[in-house]
Amino acid sequence: MENDLKDLEHAKSFWFADWSFPIIVAIMSAGVFAGTSVYYNYGVGAFNEVAIVAMLKAGISGGSYGAAAAFGASFLFARVLEGSLVGILDLGGSILTGVGIGIPALLLSMGMKTLVSNFPLALLTGLIIGLVIGYVIILVRKYTINQSDATFGANIMMGAGNETGRFLEPLIILSACLASIPIGIGSVLGAAGFYAWKKPIAGGAILGAMILGAFFPIK
Repeated sequence: MENDLKDLEHAKSFWFADWSFPIIVAIMSAGVFAGTSVYYNYGVGAFNEVAIVAMLKAGISGGSYGAAAAFGASFLFARVLEGSLVGILDLGGSILTGVGIGIPALLLSMGMKTLVSNFPLALLTGLIIGLVIGYVIILVRKYTINQSDATFGANIMMGAGNETGRFLEPLIILSACLASIPIGIGSVLGAAGFYAWKKPIAGGAILGAMILGAFFPIK
């Protein structure tokens, strides 16, 4: 009886209700899309990794948005599918990359620059995109995962990606060692510290390389 009451409270709660999910995604998407608008106008403000933003910058400078559009849109599609079936929406791939890079690149390639360059309009555009993504995930989930206990293999896809990432961590250390001896030492020390702390060593390797790289820059 107590568990039933808790389930009923969760169903009525904003944070657990299905109808609130598109609203949350819409707010985040609006902020990220608006950040891209600021980047388009002033060269700062995009929410993503440097390498991914560089693809959008190349399009803004050269007029070819194909790489940014294809990369961002493919990430968005995969993460929306993953979110529907697994129940976990990866914000980096869906909103930061998809909404923040892929969709703006698509709009710019089609000549719809006003949707990106105009800040209030960018907020509204991001809000609408987020609502659409949220409702798509809810609808797909309703007609797939809610009808059975299977995740249709999407959990295997997500787990495989996480496991693959762990094998790439030593490559970060090797790249740092190739850059210079001090940077390599910093990377090794940082990775060892994070390993002892039982955290992913990639973060420690990058931080260690950056710290010693600041004291011993590459000439």
